[in-house]
Amino acid sequence: MNPDLLLIIGPTAVGKTALSLRLAGEFRGEIISGDSMQVYRGMDIGTAKASEEERARIPHHLIDIIDPDVPFSVQEFQQLARQKIEEIYKRDHLPMLVGGTGLYVEAVTHGYHLPGVPENGPLRQELHRFAEQHGNDALHLRLREADPETAERLHPNDRRRIIRALEVFHATGTPLSKLAGKRETPYRLLWIGLTMPRELLYERINQRVDQMVSQGLVEEVKRLKEKGYHRGLTSMQAIGYKEIMSYLEGELTLSEAIDLIKKGTRKFAKRQLSWFRRIPEIRWFDVTEEQSFEEIQRLVAGKFPHYRE
Repeated sequence: MNPDLLLIIGPTAVGKTALSLRLAGEFRGEIISGDSMQVYRGMDIGTAKASEEERARIPHHLIDIIDPDVPFSVQEFQQLARQKIEEIYKRDHLPMLVGGTGLYVEAVTHGYHLPGVPENGPLRQELHRFAEQHGNDALHLRLREADPETAERLHPNDRRRIIRALEVFHATGTPLSKLAGKRETPYRLLWIGLTMPRELLYERINQRVDQMVSQGLVEEVKRLKEKGYHRGLTSMQAIGYKEIMSYLEGELTLSEAIDLIKKGTRKFAKRQLSWFRRIPEIRWFDVTEEQSFEEIQRLVAGKFPHYRE
């Protein structure tokens, strides 16, 4: 029988962590992070990782598995997450994939066929130089011209993945979005999507950013910088980290950096929603409606009654 898999997805700050902890406690769940930045050690506050107490209470996986200067691909995530799902399922616990990185989540659920195009060192260097001279937005525009669909899901600052997509296009003449096709899922899936009115979500995002700063985001980035991690790394392009890096290097005031983090996070939430809205299997719930949790609870119990504590 195909393993069971519960997915909890939605935009940043909507409440995925709180719901996943509650459901994991009720349904013998173990949580696999579906966030592309929570894999990095030392990046805790800015990626909104579950607290140590929460991780002690409910098992969490694929958090703090590599250092920020170690390259990490969607293929590696796919492999590790599928391995964890199998292990959790064999323990007779419910695997729960929780997060907002759409590409990573769907790579697990539907096994994207990812093209095995070898690295092209000279082309990569040329594209890096182009981005340094003209900016990440100009590089992103080149991808948009070659592969609009991939460009739509990649942030302009995600230079590594943009370069990879251009590399694939250069080698094959075909957009990555056309090559990386979905396969049939190997799991019994239940998709739970969380949402709330946009104005309230944006207010929560702003509050969360202020809270991250008060919890020590600047000090966290300073420690990473002192260890030699720099803005050229994919990890340091994460929202919150690149802006604070700019502040620490005297390019922005702290107030300007915080405003940019809020603006970038709001845009990111919008892209997350756009990505997940294309998946028809997702059952959406407005978390501001009182009955939402009871409805989600019934849905999970109906699909996966075996795990109920």
